[in-house]
Amino acid sequence: MNANKLISIISALFFLGMMCIFTVHETEKVIKFKFGEIMRYDYTPGLYFKLPFINNVKKFDAKIQTMDSKPERFLTAEKKNVIVDSFVKWRIGDVKTFYTVVAGDINQANLRLDQIIKDAFRAEFSKRKIKQLVSTDRSIIRKILIKNSSEIASSLGMEIVDVQVKRIDLPSEVSSSVFRRMEAERERVARDFRSQGSEKAIAIRADADRQRVVIMAEAFRTAEELRGEGDAKSSEIYAHSYGKDIEFFTFYRSLNAYKKTFSNASDMLVIEPNSDFFKYFKHQK
Repeated sequence: MNANKLISIISALFFLGMMCIFTVHETEKVIKFKFGEIMRYDYTPGLYFKLPFINNVKKFDAKIQTMDSKPERFLTAEKKNVIVDSFVKWRIGDVKTFYTVVAGDINQANLRLDQIIKDAFRAEFSKRKIKQLVSTDRSIIRKILIKNSSEIASSLGMEIVDVQVKRIDLPSEVSSSVFRRMEAERERVARDFRSQGSEKAIAIRADADRQRVVIMAEAFRTAEELRGEGDAKSSEIYAHSYGKDIEFFTFYRSLNAYKKTFSNASDMLVIEPNSDFFKYFKHQK
């Protein structure tokens, strides 16, 4: 046997051996057929054998797929349209069912799933008002959508991982109506706040005026008490000083009287020359 023939035999055996084995990766789901009939589909990652020309293997992507739906209009409980932009995360669950129902075609699976999700959205949105959809019920709706769509998607061999609403918009005519209602509501709330503020301001001013009157009265009373005490003390000091040197005290009082009487150049006093008022103007020996 020459070398070329040996190499040919070895190559044929190697090629035949390669045709007898196949690998399954973690990101794959595999179906093995026998003359077109499904033989096995529950493979875990690893190395497996098949018979050439009798068995053939078909592999499917087991990673999570994203179906990004086009914005769709749905009717709310108020009979108002909303435009919903959403996406769905899914993966192959039962690969046998997936192959049997949609022929293992991702695009066909997305088309079937898109209709399922739209029906689920339509059913849930028709039960809720716009305010609930926008503000409060997002997480609740998400859970219900996953639950309801999963039951139908499983019949296609698909497993729903997540359903998310990216955006909920209102048509222009509805947006204007909602904005006007919101504006009117905000104005009403603003008026209530202003009314409450005015009421509190009046009460605060009234209390401040009352406190001012009380404080002024107390201050006046205290001032009068201090003035009375000062006058008494002054009288006491004057009396004490007067008792010590009556002549000097009389002279000092007269000087103060002169100062007050003749404070202006135009002042005029008509009095007897020998009056006691001019006592200290007279020459005394």
